[in-house]
Amino acid sequence: MLRRLYDRTLELAGHRHAKGWLAGVSFIESSVFPIPPDVLLIPMVLADRARAWRIAFICTVASVLGGLLGYAIGAFLFEQVGRPMLEFYGYAAKFDQFRATYADWGAWAVFIAGVTPFPYKVITILSGVASLDIWVFCIASVLARGLRFYLVTALLWYFGEPIRIFIEKRLGLLFTIFCILLVGGFVLIKFVI
Repeated sequence: MLRRLYDRTLELAGHRHAKGWLAGVSFIESSVFPIPPDVLLIPMVLADRARAWRIAFICTVASVLGGLLGYAIGAFLFEQVGRPMLEFYGYAAKFDQFRATYADWGAWAVFIAGVTPFPYKVITILSGVASLDIWVFCIASVLARGLRFYLVTALLWYFGEPIRIFIEKRLGLLFTIFCILLVGGFVLIKFVI
């Protein structure tokens, strides 16, 4: 089932309404859909490098708006919609682990989930359940999703096809390394400097 969703999403990148599909996939991926928008973003940028920044913008805005839907699911419909959805995707255990320490690290959790392979939808729902300040959530989401999608777009725009292969093979690793360096930098500043 997951492979069919992935293949179908990839087909949409060549469609004449690809930007609308990108917005739709970016929106629903942030709250319920299992396939990341990168499967549309990457081929779209490679196909039309002149519009790369517009494509990244569409992806970022739609993803943040979808994150607000996830926040609303957590805030208003967690038991009816959120918990069954998390159980369906197998994220319930991860969700319960994060819930325990969320009050202290909520903004960082949103940011890290927004740029790493960790499912952003889990954090959007958790943010609503935990009543994370909506402005903190929005700012962290815009920064994280913007960084993620604009970084991928910049690499694709500059390097073209060879970077696509590199990114697709190592996307999770690249964003995990970035987050480790980012968090490590803040820890270094706080405790060493």
